[in-house]
Amino acid sequence: MKRIIFFLFFISVLAFAQAFADPMISPTWGFKLDLPAGYEYTEGDGRDRFSFAGPAETKFDIIVYNGTYTNIEAMITDVSRRLGNKGDTVFFTYRDKQAVIIQLDFGGFSGWGLGIELSPGGDAGRPILLALSYNPAGEVDLSLFHFSALDSIAPSDAEHLYPGPITSFSFPRGEQKQVPLAGSGVSAMIYENDAEASQNFIEREFTIATYYLETDFIKDAWLRYYRLLYKDSYDRVSEAASAIAMNMGGNNARTDAEKRAFAQRVLSFVQGFVYERNQTESDFLNLVSVVTEGRGDCDPRAMLWAIILNRAGIRSAMMASPHYGHAMGLAEIAGEGARFESHGIQWLVAETTDKVDIGLIRQDVSDPAYWIGIMFE
Repeated sequence: MKRIIFFLFFISVLAFAQAFADPMISPTWGFKLDLPAGYEYTEGDGRDRFSFAGPAETKFDIIVYNGTYTNIEAMITDVSRRLGNKGDTVFFTYRDKQAVIIQLDFGGFSGWGLGIELSPGGDAGRPILLALSYNPAGEVDLSLFHFSALDSIAPSDAEHLYPGPITSFSFPRGEQKQVPLAGSGVSAMIYENDAEASQNFIEREFTIATYYLETDFIKDAWLRYYRLLYKDSYDRVSEAASAIAMNMGGNNARTDAEKRAFAQRVLSFVQGFVYERNQTESDFLNLVSVVTEGRGDCDPRAMLWAIILNRAGIRSAMMASPHYGHAMGLAEIAGEGARFESHGIQWLVAETTDKVDIGLIRQDVSDPAYWIGIMFE
């Protein structure tokens, strides 16, 4: 059997050039948007109106109405009239905000739209965001692109790490129940439908990412894929991550040594999971199943590890390598060990599948040219 050598090394890579590869955050209204790769800003006023053009003649428009309409019903009635839209509308509540999903069928275009309050309460005059994602009618069905774009909208800071509005509408979370967390000795409240909802989300976003395999946007697409999985997963496992962090002493980790020791305990915890590839197109098991069933491969383990550290106040991220077919955790922790430079930070590397200490990495996956840093915050 080939002897695997673990060693310390230092990775230094140039920061990946960013165009419209990062999420957009409105400084005026606070909403966040993470469009699929390849969308380019075409026009707008930089405050209330934004238009983008994407792959396959897709279009994406955002308008913020501030005090124009008394409520969201009045807004969608007037907008549908002015567009001549023939599609249906469905009203719902996203967290504590009034929202509407719009089927678009107007002027030779088809697609989907989302209207949502930017602040809660439903009082008259509250700002409303309207997003329209569409393409020429009769072309290939691009509904997945439209849903993905609309689902990336976080209307306020409260939803920046929360399942998106389209997924929340399509897969209501159900009731919470107390569930034991695999191998941890603790339990946490988990929504009954979260595992199914998250897995459906993962498969959709994987389909979107694979569209870019033979394009210049492949790196942007995979970065977005992992960012969105983190966003969708975070609240679903936040109580579980907090319970694990508290049980493992994360709340009391204040010194560098204490933080490193805590990160190591969490690393040993996820390393103890059963290594299992997920039998889906994405091969990425949702984090609810990972933390409750104690199984999964490298990338969901790395993401779960990062969330647990985040809940203990330790800045974390992950890195992935399509070339090696592998992923690892990253943490801003002092001390010796292999490090990966990304976004101006020398991150300590964590191997989540092999049972080795934090800061160690296999020699056969050590070429920095094949790794991409994935930032979540």
